Amino acid sequence: MRTRITSLIIVSVFVLAFSSVASAQTSFNGRDLTGVWNRTGGNYDVGGEVPPMTPEGEKRLLANRPSYGRALGSPLNGEHIGRVRAVPPAIGNDIVGNCNPSGIPRLLWYVEPFEFITAHAKVAQFFSWERALREIWTDGRQLPNASALESLGPRWYGYSAGKWEGDTFVVETVGLDARTWLDHLGYPHSDKVHMEERYRRVKADTLELDVTITDAEIYAKPWVAGKHTYTLVPKEALTFAGWGGFLEGICSPADEQDFNSRVRNPAGGLNEK
Repeated sequence: MRTRITSLIIVSVFVLAFSSVASAQTSFNGRDLTGVWNRTGGNYDVGGEVPPMTPEGEKRLLANRPSYGRALGSPLNGEHIGRVRAVPPAIGNDIVGNCNPSGIPRLLWYVEPFEFITAHAKVAQFFSWERALREIWTDGRQLPNASALESLGPRWYGYSAGKWEGDTFVVETVGLDARTWLDHLGYPHSDKVHMEERYRRVKADTLELDVTITDAEIYAKPWVAGKHTYTLVPKEALTFAGWGGFLEGICSPADEQDFNSRVRNPAGGLNEK
């Protein structure tokens, strides 16, 4: 928790400090996503209009107790109920609070940078937060079908295949572990969810992402997420005390449990015996 707060502050500072450097770039290859990208502006959740939920979806949503959004019991003011349910972390049930993976797509909305790395037959996304590595295969393979997924089982980051459609990098993902949330507000998904990401490098320093989430078990129609934008981070902005690279944004159970017992739980009204 402490590492997360510190990282957010540092990331915000270096993005502001070097945005003018990135903006100065004018020529770029629209089919080259290589580099470090950081969320900029707008929403840090799925965004867009929440589609009608199935009875199972409503049940799952109410069972999730997030610590983000407006407090539980606040007036809706036209918002979806999922955005007005925050409780203290000590009495919430966000699995990330116990250092479990955030999973996809939740990591995509986070305010720490990720890097696109192009390798043979695949593109990798390396996330600063959790230091997670996601493989997006570009060798023409088909996604596993329902029968194959029964044998393979779900994964925290699912199974992803990508291809170029003009200057848009299209990624499809299946097999996501249903224990993860779509975002920090606690919106659920099933293990039958299908996600499509469409990345477009619209400027030298600007990447746009459109996401569509299809999950008939939870949502009555596909969820078209709000548009998310990312800014290219210059290499020098990733240098701290003379050392270049991502911060070590690992959620360590040893450190997290110590923090929970000393700070989080007492703050939420839970006292250790």
